[in-house]
Amino acid sequence: MTAPPHEAHPPSPGPRLPDTQQGIRRRNLARVMHAVSAEGPLSRAAVASRIGLTRAAVSTLVDELTRSGLLEELGPERPGRVGRPGSALAVSGRGPAGIGAEIGVDHLAVCVVDLRGAVRARAVQHGTNRGRAPEPVLGELTALVGQAVAEAGREGLWPAGLAVAVPGLVAQDARTVVRAPNLDWHDTDLGALLPAGLPLTVDNEANFGGLAELWLGEETPRDFLHVSAEIGIGGAVVVDGRLLRGTRGFAGELGHVPVRPEGPECACGGRGCLEQYAGEEAVLRAAGLTPGEDSVELLAERAARGDQAVRGALRDAGTALGIALTGAVNLLDPRTVVLGGALAALAPWLLPSLERELARRTAGPACAVSVSRLGPQGPLLGAAHSVVRAVLDDPAAVGERGPRVFPGTTPAV
Repeated sequence: MTAPPHEAHPPSPGPRLPDTQQGIRRRNLARVMHAVSAEGPLSRAAVASRIGLTRAAVSTLVDELTRSGLLEELGPERPGRVGRPGSALAVSGRGPAGIGAEIGVDHLAVCVVDLRGAVRARAVQHGTNRGRAPEPVLGELTALVGQAVAEAGREGLWPAGLAVAVPGLVAQDARTVVRAPNLDWHDTDLGALLPAGLPLTVDNEANFGGLAELWLGEETPRDFLHVSAEIGIGGAVVVDGRLLRGTRGFAGELGHVPVRPEGPECACGGRGCLEQYAGEEAVLRAAGLTPGEDSVELLAERAARGDQAVRGALRDAGTALGIALTGAVNLLDPRTVVLGGALAALAPWLLPSLERELARRTAGPACAVSVSRLGPQGPLLGAAHSVVRAVLDDPAAVGERGPRVFPGTTPAV
């Protein structure tokens, strides 16, 4: 899958840099990278016009970015322009790349995304991770990362960082899983269990899914509530183009909002949580089906064929989702609600009852609901693109560190 260019939203703020000569230089390098990433190919003159610097200053910055392997020259601009044609610049399809990984209850996945937003390598492993100790799971994930990195390395790419999506609460250190009920992990430091040498970011899968929707979604507003589901249900709140994380970083746990306070016990310790009515396993149980590797596809197929048990289970799940979302919509007043993950594939049968509950219960006009085109790939793509955007936000750091090598792989040439 090739992602669209980054023109939909302005550059992320990136690291706070001091107003020294060095800090200004780093910010200007980032401005050049973002301009070319969003609108390229561009000549030096076009870049200078867009970011408000002199052509000479931009040429110096471009030379540095080209030496670092972040930009490449494509040759003269297309004919038809007035005056002497300049050399067109584009973000490099070789060099640093973002590595995204996902730890799911029933799978592990890895992808490599280059600076142009194209997925260049993937690796997936199916199998339950519920109740397994973190060490063997992360050992298998490390092997998958090595496999994907090696494949991308044959095309001249090397890892600029690793971002891991997990189905649980993540501490503000962005490496410790505080609690993942569906994995039964508690206070697990992923940084201590994954190979050292790469910048590491760990975050909740719904957060990465929300960021993917912000960066890659078609006409996604800058204020929305993203809801995704697999075994559990997660939410991400995006306000003015930024994740709303809360005091401890745990905002968005929609799956553990109670919709029926005296309902069945949940893995989190509560009762009647949304997850118990609209999570993948809950819907399968209600439909009289057994969970399996292709559970969502099975539900969608049977619902499309008119299976009344499946349609009834999905209708009830939509009702529960609508009840839980009503509280969030009344509290946050988002522009829209975006259904992602497994919910995207099941949207035709969830939406009628979900939207009915929203319309009936919200204080103001009913909130719009849309369906993500990214579906279950959202968290994985969001993780990989978070590394790519970190490179765009501070390209000087990449030049200073130089190419990284993942253990067990050979450097890209």
